Amino acid sequence: MSTVEHLEQQRPYVPAPTLDTEFPLIDSDPHFRRVCKYARRSDYVEGAVTAAAGPALMLLWERLSPSYMGKGGFAPIMRLTGVIGLTGGFLQFYSRSICGYFMPMEYQGPLIDMPVRFYGFTENQREREMDMREMVEKVKRNEPLYGTSRLTPYMQGVASRNSRYAGVWLHIIPWFNFVNHDQHGVDTAKYYQQAERELEAERTGAK
Repeated sequence: MSTVEHLEQQRPYVPAPTLDTEFPLIDSDPHFRRVCKYARRSDYVEGAVTAAAGPALMLLWERLSPSYMGKGGFAPIMRLTGVIGLTGGFLQFYSRSICGYFMPMEYQGPLIDMPVRFYGFTENQREREMDMREMVEKVKRNEPLYGTSRLTPYMQGVASRNSRYAGVWLHIIPWFNFVNHDQHGVDTAKYYQQAERELEAERTGAK
């Protein structure tokens, strides 16, 4: 073991803050893939509408008040508008998926609507069931719950602290978690307990 690795292992573990939310916490730092995977149909619809709004308005304005720039001048404007629209649509989609929109009374942050399903600020029964099913299946297959990582435990903690509850600030700076780590603010024992109950039920039923 190198000196750097030894020193990193001596660093204290910094747990995720516990928030008093109306619904159970699913993940305080969900991976980018999980947020997209758990998205609801309404998230896709709102993201698509947001993405299309900019180009549609630009075409409407051109029809109501023509710029007379011709196709050569108007096309670059439409391309730029399309890129901005797609970016805004994706952020809207991602924001809704990670949280939904709600302002909890306990929240003391910026006074805006924000996405919070994974964080437990809004109704998340569907996402809780998906989370339990996904994690229990991983337990049964003897796989790491949150994937494997080549980072040291300390660096995983650094990555986690950099993006915990990042969805709350998505309107200020888009910040995503692309790192596999095991610091998600939840007690993972529930997954193993549920897996044990299901395996026991399967053994009992097979007799």
